[in-house]
Amino acid sequence: MVMTASALVCAAVPRSFRGSIIQAPLWSRSSSSESSLATDNSTSDVKTDQGFKGHDMLAPFTPGWHTTDVNPLVIEKSEGSYVYDINGKKYLDALAGLWCTALGGSEQRLVDAATAQLKKLPFYHSFWNRTTKPSLDLAKELLEFFTARKMAKAFFVNSGSEANDTQVKIVWYYFNALGKPNKKKFIARTKSYHGSTLIAASLSGLTALHQKFDLPAPFVLHTDCPHYWRYHLPGETEEEFSTRLAKNLEELILKEGPETIAAFIAEPVMGAGGVILPPATYFDKIQAVVKKYDILFIADEVICAFGRLGAMFGCDKYNIKPDLVSLAKALSSAYMPIGAVLVSPEISEVIHSQSSKLGSFSHGFTYSGSPVPCAVALETLKIYKERNIVDVVNKIAPKFQDGIKAFSDSPIIGEIRGTGLILGTEFTDNKSPNDPFPPEWGKFKTYFSPFLCPINLYNMAFILFGIGAYFGKQCEKHGMLVRVAGDGIMMSPPFIISPEEVDEVVNQHLWQSFKRYGKESPRAQVSAQVVEADDDEIIISVPL
Repeated sequence: MVMTASALVCAAVPRSFRGSIIQAPLWSRSSSSESSLATDNSTSDVKTDQGFKGHDMLAPFTPGWHTTDVNPLVIEKSEGSYVYDINGKKYLDALAGLWCTALGGSEQRLVDAATAQLKKLPFYHSFWNRTTKPSLDLAKELLEFFTARKMAKAFFVNSGSEANDTQVKIVWYYFNALGKPNKKKFIARTKSYHGSTLIAASLSGLTALHQKFDLPAPFVLHTDCPHYWRYHLPGETEEEFSTRLAKNLEELILKEGPETIAAFIAEPVMGAGGVILPPATYFDKIQAVVKKYDILFIADEVICAFGRLGAMFGCDKYNIKPDLVSLAKALSSAYMPIGAVLVSPEISEVIHSQSSKLGSFSHGFTYSGSPVPCAVALETLKIYKERNIVDVVNKIAPKFQDGIKAFSDSPIIGEIRGTGLILGTEFTDNKSPNDPFPPEWGKFKTYFSPFLCPINLYNMAFILFGIGAYFGKQCEKHGMLVRVAGDGIMMSPPFIISPEEVDEVVNQHLWQSFKRYGKESPRAQVSAQVVEADDDEIIISVPL
């Protein structure tokens, strides 16, 4: 087999897998290097003498074999909308870290705020009616920032996961104080993401967070995912779809017993589940149901808050009147770990008035309201106000959304959805929500053979994942970092992204990643490259 400029990587696989071999690689290897796989830069860009392969971290959300078989992408510094790996390769960070570096990676005012507070008071706790001025100031500022409805108290945590864990304990304490101890169950939604701690992972509606962890917890129920494109019935309008989902929620409540249901939790826009926007009238109908049965509404604003959606909060955009709110991520532009729970006056009053009967509210963390993260968050909120950050997002959002949605006519893109500076692209065959690419694309492990492959890969184990992972790695190869989930990729760039950087996203990175598939399905393109070797094996050639 002759190598061309586009480079073909060949893998030997048993003939028994012939029906499921049309797969795209999770790792794309550069064809510009004639050296071995270990020195190729397109996968990890890690210098071979650094010894990161087989590193000592138990890496989050990473298959265990990755840390022994594959060099990680090691990011060393950031500048504006870009990050750089340890070899100096530049990437446009189109995910803002993990949906969080809203002000980019080099906002000096946040560095200065942290430095000043570190010099003055690096740490003190907030237990036993002791606290610090930055935590008091931040609580006041947050309550003024949130205007969807009046909130009375702010409780500080270190992450969105901790915020949602805290929500459960607050809700249970509240209903116990009211003499309603049977109200213990929570309703969340399929494909939602609320964190990865024990309770937060249970609230999440993603099976990967439950499998092998004996989750979800028995007090958590899940109702429909409000993804209109994927789940609507033929001829069903968005409003009719919302009506059906609200009816299903009510039926679930009645089946379980309203007296047992404590709270409903929802992201205004579902993030890690695929950037799923609510259909028309959805939250109006859902709120009516939960209010009818004395069920609290928790708004998980961890991703959506502080301008991401083109409104200061998702609650503003979708007319949500929550009883409790979870915040994190952009609260400090991720320069320091911090999150918060906002508590309504009704709940706050019960907690305060009944604490003499129930005992103190014995919940908190060593770093709850720690002064350095609070100081950074205060400066972040100050910047948002001074720069009219919502206007900034709304000015650049049309260029971002329209530019990427120009790819919608591709035969492998089923839907591109988004609002503000958050967007998801879902790949399907023939543009149908009912015709996803085969699930086996994400499950097949093979091995390279030096006898069958034109490149010396030393029998290295290799995993072939689905099309979402393939395009995610194509974006990385071309200098842009995105989020991969199933058969999709997602983006949520920093709020500071410039028009020129949006052009770079669309015209350079996405175009380079998508252009091969402009006219026909990848099934046809890849299957055409299957070459029979002999009676026992076939060779798959995947273009890079």
